[in-house]
Amino acid sequence: MIRAHLDKLRSRTVIFLHDLLMVPLAWFGAYWLRFNLSEVPEPHLSVAIKWFPLVAVIQGAVFRLFGLYRGIWRFASMPDLLRIAKASASGIVLIVAALFFLERLDAVPRSVIPLYTLLLVLFLSTPRALYRMWKDRSVHLMNGRRALIVGAGKAGETLVRDLLRSSESAFAPVAFVDDDPHKRGWEIHGVRVRGSCDRIPALAEKLDIEAILIAMPSAGDRDMRRIVEICETTGLPFLTLPSVQEMWGGRVSDALRDVSIEDLLGRAPVRLDSAELAGYLDGKCIMVTGGGGSIGSELCKQIARFSPGRLVVFEHCEFNLYRVELELRQAFPDMAIHAVLGDVTDAASVRRAIDVHKPAIIFHAAAYKHVPLLQQQVREAVFNNVIGTRTVAEVAVEYGVGEFVLISTDKAVNPTNVMGATKRAAELVVQSYNGHTATRFITVRFGNVLGSAGSVVPLFRKQIRNGGPVTVTHPEVTRFFMTIPEACQLIMKAAATGQGGEVFVLDMGEAVRIGYLAEQMIRLSGKRPGTDIAIEYVGLRPGEKMHEELFLGFEKLQPTSHAKLMLAQAPPCDRSLVAARIAAMEAACRSFDQDGVFRELCHLVPEYRDAGSGS
Repeated sequence: MIRAHLDKLRSRTVIFLHDLLMVPLAWFGAYWLRFNLSEVPEPHLSVAIKWFPLVAVIQGAVFRLFGLYRGIWRFASMPDLLRIAKASASGIVLIVAALFFLERLDAVPRSVIPLYTLLLVLFLSTPRALYRMWKDRSVHLMNGRRALIVGAGKAGETLVRDLLRSSESAFAPVAFVDDDPHKRGWEIHGVRVRGSCDRIPALAEKLDIEAILIAMPSAGDRDMRRIVEICETTGLPFLTLPSVQEMWGGRVSDALRDVSIEDLLGRAPVRLDSAELAGYLDGKCIMVTGGGGSIGSELCKQIARFSPGRLVVFEHCEFNLYRVELELRQAFPDMAIHAVLGDVTDAASVRRAIDVHKPAIIFHAAAYKHVPLLQQQVREAVFNNVIGTRTVAEVAVEYGVGEFVLISTDKAVNPTNVMGATKRAAELVVQSYNGHTATRFITVRFGNVLGSAGSVVPLFRKQIRNGGPVTVTHPEVTRFFMTIPEACQLIMKAAATGQGGEVFVLDMGEAVRIGYLAEQMIRLSGKRPGTDIAIEYVGLRPGEKMHEELFLGFEKLQPTSHAKLMLAQAPPCDRSLVAARIAAMEAACRSFDQDGVFRELCHLVPEYRDAGSGS
C-alpha cells in the first residue's frame, strides 16, 4: 500500500514537472513566433527573461489549482483537454493582470499573449494524446483473444474503449457487427463495423475470431435468441453484458459473463414510474404473505427499495422466513422489518399479525403451486390456496386494510389441474369481496417466472449438471416466462394503478417451447443436445396443458398506462354463491372429504368440471 502511494506520488510529480517545463517553451516560443522565427530583439528579450519567473509561479499555481497532475495520461480525454484550456486561459488572465499592475505591460507585445496561450494548450495536450494513442495501439495489437463485438451502440463503444485501455484485457476487439445499416463502415476507436449480425459466422472465419462479445444489454428476448443461435453456429465461446442495472459501478468489460437462459427469455427491461411507486408505498406498513417464497421474497426486496414505514413478512416455512429476513436486514439495515412465522389458513395467526402491525396493503403471495403434486392433494391445495385466501381477505376487511393484492397465475384460466382451479377460486373470492367493503381487492395474473421454486429451469440445470437426461413432457408444449424481478415490479405497478375489482394480466411476451428451452440450456452449458446430453420426452403430467392462456374468453382485455400491464375486465360474480361454495368447501376440508372438496371446487369453477376427478 505504501509502495502504491509512493508510485502515485512519483507519477503526479513527473506530470507536474512536465507541465511546468512547457511554460518556458510556450513563453519564449510565443516571442519567437511574434518576431517571425528570428532572434528576439532587445528590450523584448530582457523583458521576457525578467518576467518569466513570475509567469512560471502563476502558471504553476494555476496548474495545481486545476489539478492537471491528477489526470492519468493513459485515459486522457476531452475533459482533460478542457481542463488544460481552462488552466491556460486562467493563467494568462492572472499573468496579464500582474504585468499590467507592475509595469503597465511595457515591452510585452500584445500578440505574445494569445500565442502563449495557444502554445501552452498545444504543448500540454499533445504529449497526453500521443501517449494515449500509443498505449491504445499497443494494447490493440498485442493483447487478448481476437474478439468480435456484437452491437455498435453505446454499450459496444464503452466495451471496446475499456478493452483497449486495459493492458491486462483478455480480449482484443477486431470488428463490430450491427443490424443498423447506417452504422456499417463506421470506425469506433479504430474498430470497424463490418456488417449485420447475420455475417457473424463468415467474419469469425475470415478474421480468425476467437471469442464473440454481445454488447446489447437492452436487447429484447427475441433478438437475444436470434443472436445466440447465430453465435452457436460458429462453435466459438460467447459472452454478454448484463442489463444496465447489473452494471452499475466498475468497468463495463469487467461485467462480461456467460449468456444465461434468463438473457434469452426475459431481457426486456421494465421501466416504471419510481415517483408513483414511492408515493404509493412510502411510509406505509406493507404485509407480504408467503414472503419467503420465490415471488414473495423478491416482492419484499422490491418493496423495500421504496422506503415503506414497516415491512411484515408472513411465512409458514421457518427456514425461508429466516433466509429472507437475513437478506432484507443486510440490504436494508435501517428498515423496520417484522418476520412473522404463521400460516394463512390459521385465522388466529393472521388476525394477530394484522392486528399488531396494521398493514395498509397486503400482497397475498402465499400459495401451493406444484401442479402434479397438487393433483393428488386436492384437500391441501384447496385449504391453502382457497380457504387461506378467504381467511386473509376476511381479516383484512375486519381490520380495515386499505388494499389486498392477490397474486394469481395463468393456470387459473380455463384450468385443467387442481392448482389452477384453486387459484381461479381464489380470484373469485377476492372479486366477491370487492365493492362491499372499504378494502380494495385487486388480482394480478401472470405465467411462469424463471428460477422460481418448482419451475423447469432449476430442474433442467440440475439434470444438466448430473449429465442428463433432460426430461421434457412433450415436444410441442409451450409456456410463458418472465423474470422474477420483472414480475414483482409489475405487481407493484398494478397495485398502485388499481382502484379495486380489477384483474390485471401481465404481458408475458411470446410463449416459449419447453423443448427449445432445454436445448438452449444444454448449449449454454457448453454441451450438445442429443449428443452430450440427451433430451427425453416423457409425456404430459396429470393436469398439464399443452399451451397456457392468460385470460378467459368472457374477459375483455384492455390496455393500461403501462405497455406490459393489461386489464382483463370480468363480469361481477355472485357474492352469495361464492360464499356458500367456499363454506361447503371448508366444511369438506375440515372433515377431510377429498371427493366433497373436489366436487365443490368444480361447482365453484365450472370450466374445470370435465377435468377428471384428481382425487
